[in-house]
Amino acid sequence: MMTILFDLDGTLIDSTEAILESFHRTFDVLGGEHPSDAEIKALIGHTLDDMYLRVGIAPEAVEVYVRTYKEHYRRISTLKTVLLPQAREAIEAASAVARLGIVTTKTGLYSRELMEHFGVMDAFEVLIGREDVTHAKPHPEPVLTALERMGGDPARSWLIGDTRLDAEAARRAGVSCVGVLSGYDNEEQLRLLTPFIEKNALEAVRYIANKGRNVTF
Repeated sequence: MMTILFDLDGTLIDSTEAILESFHRTFDVLGGEHPSDAEIKALIGHTLDDMYLRVGIAPEAVEVYVRTYKEHYRRISTLKTVLLPQAREAIEAASAVARLGIVTTKTGLYSRELMEHFGVMDAFEVLIGREDVTHAKPHPEPVLTALERMGGDPARSWLIGDTRLDAEAARRAGVSCVGVLSGYDNEEQLRLLTPFIEKNALEAVRYIANKGRNVTF
């Protein structure tokens, strides 16, 4: 049976409001010049450590910024995060043709809480978060870790994600990737790394099913 791995932010969920609020909260508490919302959005998908470094926080201060972010994010995440349109249908459709996993740069604990809140966590065999690996996407480790825990074959596996980080991690892991336009990178950026582009996760699942199993939803 095929394996389909999903990214979260911009692929299955929209937690932009929670991310922006939590990011700005750290600057309210700890000081420093607030980055713009556009600057923050452009970094979604990277690790929190990397995001703070890229907006100018000194390396020795990053840990406390990340900790402050996580404290606030956990309080508001379920209130200010939604499933993207047709994400639930994408999960249901994928479950009919493949074994499912999640590979995210978000903290795995909070991600699991979110997916349980939406009532869809039972569809997934594994959830690989930031704390489960040494190297985050675009390194292949998260993808390979998910497949190892599932006993999945990279040659019969797909990753659905919205950024070049997803596509690069898939490529380096020997896994095919469908880029989706529901998130934070655009089609031109995604086509640098994958020829397979769809509007959203449901269309991506339909493409994979039709290509791999000749199934139509």
